[in-house]
Amino acid sequence: MGKEKRYWLLKTEPGEWSWDDQASNGGISNWDGVKNKQAQKNLKAMKLNDLCFFYHSGSNARRVVGVVTVVREWYDEGGEGVVDVKAVGEMRRPLDLKELKGDEGLKGFQLFRQPRLSVVPVSKDVWERVCELGGGFEGDGKDDSGDDVDE
Repeated sequence: MGKEKRYWLLKTEPGEWSWDDQASNGGISNWDGVKNKQAQKNLKAMKLNDLCFFYHSGSNARRVVGVVTVVREWYDEGGEGVVDVKAVGEMRRPLDLKELKGDEGLKGFQLFRQPRLSVVPVSKDVWERVCELGGGFEGDGKDDSGDDVDE
């Protein structure tokens, strides 16, 4: 039996690494620079094909803007832990932090309990609710693009 797919949220300052940066170059990048020990532990727990919300942080941009998938699990690069992720697609409607916090179905979201953590686990219920609020994401199998991703 295989392990069940897990879900995550990856935070980035759009001035440092934006969705446009992620989507370019074939959509693949290494997710590095994670210094917090709990965030590193979460990064290390990621498995191939896990899905991650791509979240813009910072004072003017706190929102879920897209989804990436893990294409290479934790490895060491120059003494730093790294996970490779690939862009799956943009949210059909980006979701601001204020809207997320106002939704009753998201009350237990770890993003709200540990707002400074850059790699956050997401429960399946929260994942599905965020996707519902945002109209899903390109490549989720609910559009006509043909780039389906199994949830």
